[in-house]
Amino acid sequence: MAFLKKLLIGIGALIVIVCVIGFFLPSEYSVERRILIKANPSEVYPEVVDLKAWQKWGVWFKRDPNMVIDYSGPDRAIGMRSVWQSATEGNGEMEITQLVHNKNVEYRLYFPDFDMGSTGSVSLTPTEEGTLVTWTDEGEVGMNPVDRYFVLMIDGLIGPDFEMGLENLKTVIENQS
Repeated sequence: MAFLKKLLIGIGALIVIVCVIGFFLPSEYSVERRILIKANPSEVYPEVVDLKAWQKWGVWFKRDPNMVIDYSGPDRAIGMRSVWQSATEGNGEMEITQLVHNKNVEYRLYFPDFDMGSTGSVSLTPTEEGTLVTWTDEGEVGMNPVDRYFVLMIDGLIGPDFEMGLENLKTVIENQS
């Protein structure tokens, strides 16, 4: 009986320690990936500013061809929205919040299943070789210590999807030319 009591106290102490450490972990995250595409920004921008075009290169759409997507708002403009439902990729909403023609698309993401959101951008920088495309997503998870552990892993979870999406975007654009 004494052993069981010590074991339960030890497990309880471990849980408390893990939770306390969680409060000291970062609450903000940023994921960024880049790729060079052999095309002018004017050729890349239409594929990024049109949320309907993301289906051609976004990893999540390829993973779930049965994803249900609804679009609203003005096409290729601030306020364009996509809302999706997917049994395998989760549900979400994306809205374009700022645009700089042929340079930058900023968006807001929201995942209702997790009550979690983020902001992101796809920036286009002209170079001698083509266009450097930088995809960034940033967010904040609040005070929940469990979510703060998630922050430690988010680059490894989302980063590979960004890399694959950018590779797909490169393929789509370079094969158009």
